[in-house]
Amino acid sequence: MSTRVDEPLSVMRKRPRQARSRATVEAIIEAGARILSDGGWAEFTTNKVAVLAGVSIGSLYQYFPDKLSLVDAIRRRHLDDCLAVMKSTSADGLSPGQFASRLVGSMIEVHNLHPGLHRVLLDEAPIAADTRDPNSAYEVEYLAHYAAAVASYHQRRPTPADHTVALVISDAIDGVIHNAARRSMLEDEGVRRELGRLIALYLADRSS
Repeated sequence: MSTRVDEPLSVMRKRPRQARSRATVEAIIEAGARILSDGGWAEFTTNKVAVLAGVSIGSLYQYFPDKLSLVDAIRRRHLDDCLAVMKSTSADGLSPGQFASRLVGSMIEVHNLHPGLHRVLLDEAPIAADTRDPNSAYEVEYLAHYAAAVASYHQRRPTPADHTVALVISDAIDGVIHNAARRSMLEDEGVRRELGRLIALYLADRSS
């Protein structure tokens, strides 16, 4: 299991402002994600990341004081990718089956960008306590998109009951996909199909 760090992990030294700086930071984060995915936490060093990213170790340290701050940035980029899926996947005009299939497929694609990464983030890499906060701004926004999708099948604004359904659906999708990542089964069509069917049946039952 990943190590829990009760204090927040060290953060970026500075935020990139210019396009060139943003490209450098993105290259560093992408290289770090690839190393974590392919070699695990034991192979994750700032020197290896710098070499793969094609930047000097000094350039890396301009933005990330240590590898803990870098893994935190990698984790947050993954969360941003998942949130982007929710923002771009609307239930409007879709049947529960169509919505579930599209959502599950997109979530699997995000997790499959670096197939081994999520296992490392879940089981090996240190994680700050605030990242696990169920009431974080990220969690609130993430679940709000699920609740909006549920409410759309009732043609109403989200209610507390819709938020409960959203929580169940979100946990079901995250749980199955995270375990599929651990088992190297993200490309298994059976997992994709059955998870989509599970969510579709649940949504259809709730919307009837």
